[in-house]
Amino acid sequence: MKTATIRDLRTSFPRLKQLIAREGEVIVTDRGRPAYVLRSYTPRRPAKKSGFDYFARLASRQPRSLSSTAAKALDDANRGDR
Repeated sequence: MKTATIRDLRTSFPRLKQLIAREGEVIVTDRGRPAYVLRSYTPRRPAKKSGFDYFARLASRQPRSLSSTAAKALDDANRGDR
């Protein structure tokens, strides 16, 4: 792992950029002590879409429809002798 100083960052950044590309990361020292780590940026992978089917969940919680015979029986019971 290579090291560089803060002064190197100000004066010769293109050289440090090549060094980061070649080595992977560079330790930046401040007054002789390691202070920072520079590494190339790697974007995060996009979040996975959940495989959860919300429409199926909603449909499972809906009341079941009545069959035609059950609906007719319910109508007859509510109507009475009219």
